[in-house]
Amino acid sequence: MENRIITFNRPVNHEYFILDRYEAGIVLDGGEIKSVRNGNCNLKDSFCVVYNGEVYVKNMHIAVYDKSGAFNVRDAKRDRKLLLHKSEIVKLSSKIAEKGLTLVPIKLYFKQALVKMEIGLAQGKHTYDKKRDLKEKDLKRETDRVLKSNY
Repeated sequence: MENRIITFNRPVNHEYFILDRYEAGIVLDGGEIKSVRNGNCNLKDSFCVVYNGEVYVKNMHIAVYDKSGAFNVRDAKRDRKLLLHKSEIVKLSSKIAEKGLTLVPIKLYFKQALVKMEIGLAQGKHTYDKKRDLKEKDLKRETDRVLKSNY
């Protein structure tokens, strides 16, 4: 069965070099999972932190489910816990501390019935790296256009 992508963090590839990728589960409540199934979530401007041996995603927006009761209303941008193995968390926290790397969420997707998040160990790009990437992208687009018109 193929994984169905819920949302993708587009600016990540422009802003960071992704060095390593990890798959993590995410702790959600009932109203949040129903909202995610409807596609009402956004990873823009979100980031991950390691705190007390646990990984949290901050600033991730999941809209409040409109049919949930009055007692189930939560903050749309609350911190959500990610589920990783202890060895992975130790490895990530040591790399973040020593090299100045960061953890960024890349995509949110369904794996069978579970919601998973792909997070990446990333290093920030400089402006000249971003300009070079845009130039390469434009060049590739132009060559594809010329090849398409010739054939």
